[in-house]
Amino acid sequence: MALRNLEEKDGLENEHGVRQTDVKPLPEAAPQAPGGEVSSPDIPAAETREGILQRLRLLWHHRVFLRQATITGLLLGALIAFVLPTRYDSTTQLMPPDNQSSSGLAMMAALTARMGNGIGGFSGDLLGIKSSGALFIGVLRSRTVEDRLVERFQLQNVYWWVPLEVDARQKLADNTSISEDRKSGVITITVTDGDPKRAAALAQAYVEELDRLVAQLSTSSARREREFLEQRLKAVKLDLDQASIEFSQFASKNIAIDIKEQGKAMVEGAATLQGQLIATESELQGLKAIYTANNVRVRAAQARMEELKRQLEKVEGKANADTSDSPASGDSPYPSIRKLPILGVKFADLYRHTRIQEVVFETLTQQYEMAKVQEVKETPSVKVLDAANVPERKSFPPRLQIIFMCTFFAFSAAVFWVFVRAHWDHTEPNHPGKVFAHEIFHTVNAKMPWALPNGSGLHAMSHWVWVRVVRRSNGNESQEQL
Repeated sequence: MALRNLEEKDGLENEHGVRQTDVKPLPEAAPQAPGGEVSSPDIPAAETREGILQRLRLLWHHRVFLRQATITGLLLGALIAFVLPTRYDSTTQLMPPDNQSSSGLAMMAALTARMGNGIGGFSGDLLGIKSSGALFIGVLRSRTVEDRLVERFQLQNVYWWVPLEVDARQKLADNTSISEDRKSGVITITVTDGDPKRAAALAQAYVEELDRLVAQLSTSSARREREFLEQRLKAVKLDLDQASIEFSQFASKNIAIDIKEQGKAMVEGAATLQGQLIATESELQGLKAIYTANNVRVRAAQARMEELKRQLEKVEGKANADTSDSPASGDSPYPSIRKLPILGVKFADLYRHTRIQEVVFETLTQQYEMAKVQEVKETPSVKVLDAANVPERKSFPPRLQIIFMCTFFAFSAAVFWVFVRAHWDHTEPNHPGKVFAHEIFHTVNAKMPWALPNGSGLHAMSHWVWVRVVRRSNGNESQEQL
């Protein structure tokens, strides 16, 4: 019924009292001569002016429709512009890293770069020479960095409809732009996010993760040397500790503090005791010549001589005593002179082994510190040119542009519809194209919601809504005609 009413309305007057059939058809092209030239140059100009006026008159007659379409486009554009989520961009820039390469190919690439940007870049790519800037960009776009940022900022909860970590990583990659200026080498990192503070934090986090990964994954020779020295230091430290323990246990067991000095002191002590013993024996012989054996002086000299012999025996050691590296026997806390050569060999061996480990450890420690300094020199440093700041202005959506574009497209679509409808109304009813279009229209119309319900609940509901809308539109058109 609604379609029938729409078709019967073609012959009625519009809201301005002008019948649709009264509108003159669009002018046709001027007749041409058999040779393809226009027969009269004045006729096309007049017809062109008449066609323009006819089109303007047609638009004027449909000004209400055009105004409504334009206002609808304006409102729709405003709705879209304010419904779209606001986005903010935070940008940080990094200085180009220092290139430590000094090979002949790098020098050749640098020389060819002076001949022009295109030739220099082409030669660098041809020779396979990549700058550290390309390395930085590769690290920034790696899955490791993205996974750390997703976990650090809980982006799976921040982004909507992102149940998987891989989706959050892809969303972060889509919201991040990383580029390198070919001339200056400055690397620019731009992060887009709905929260300005989070956008600045993400941009800064990219720089922090880059610095950390570059330090961890450095493949320079200094790093390899440092890692080797670090492993060697651990092994040498264990050997040094073991040697020190063995040396200290041996010295403590045998009371061997310093064999050389200790032997010298014991020889001097033995010589002193030997001299005292000889003097005491001489004195005893003189006393025996004067006094009897039971004399007090003789007995005292005899006791003193026996004591000196006992002390000298402790210092020199017994001839048949065990010469193994065992503690000193008797009451003497120190090893005898007879044991000093054997203890000295073991003492010197342990001391030499300990001293060698100490020297090796000191040398490796110096080399390790130098390798750490060289590694820092060879590792590309991340130097921030412009730190990421909290953006004050939004980057998306451009509301004025969206409103203008929607308004413009709505007006253009309305103008196009007016011209198409006018052309359709003035087409002969028996025109093959119009007849074919009517057949398609009626076939599709039978399948649309405005057709009678076929028992489906969804179809019945859509039909009810469509009838209400069509009746309301028909009532508005009738009031306008009155």
